[in-house]
Amino acid sequence: MRSKIILVLALVMGVVTTVMFFNYMKQFDTETVANQNMTTVVAAKEKIAKNELITAEKLTTIEVPSEGLHEQAIVSMDGLAGQYATADIEAGEVLLDHRVQDEKEETIFVSKKVGEGNRGVSIGVNFVQSVSNLVEPEDKVDVIFTEVIEMPGEQQDIVESSILLREVRVLAVDRRMIETQNEAEPHAEYSSVTLELSPEDTVKLVNAYESGSLHLAVHSRIVADVVNDTDE
Repeated sequence: MRSKIILVLALVMGVVTTVMFFNYMKQFDTETVANQNMTTVVAAKEKIAKNELITAEKLTTIEVPSEGLHEQAIVSMDGLAGQYATADIEAGEVLLDHRVQDEKEETIFVSKKVGEGNRGVSIGVNFVQSVSNLVEPEDKVDVIFTEVIEMPGEQQDIVESSILLREVRVLAVDRRMIETQNEAEPHAEYSSVTLELSPEDTVKLVNAYESGSLHLAVHSRIVADVVNDTDE
């Protein structure tokens, strides 16, 4: 009987000791987190798409542990509004220096937009040839070549048009390499368009430009946008 009482007391003491130990460790972990150095950083309040204009409404600040903080983490909102995202930034993601840039920086590094093995080549366009100046960077266009064939004698010259290139990526219009994000901005007319082509198609385009006239026909972005929304 006495041995049973001792056994029960030992079990009770063991349970009490275990509970006290876990409570102590929980309090210790809480104090460790509370005493940990924290840093205020800028994060995305909502998803910001690549090439999207960054506004103050899309940003917020959060507290993160200083230890292990990325050296390029942005700690102040000063100067961020009006810049553009260089990649998709998810909601809650900390903004890094290399994920944002202004339009001037993108102009300087236009060569980074050209895919490996391709070339960037510019052609002159007027208001009509550029779809009323509505073609924007990152649009896809068909290039239509029009040639006047001179006929002998008194025969009337023949005008022939054909699609020279299909679904060509637009890198820039004049020196602007980012699509217009703010509809309130005044529209600026442009007179040149830079396209991304293979070396072979680059030669074909330049030859056609010197031989006749070129028009751009812009593709719809609606299908691509619907597919992206479905994937998400």
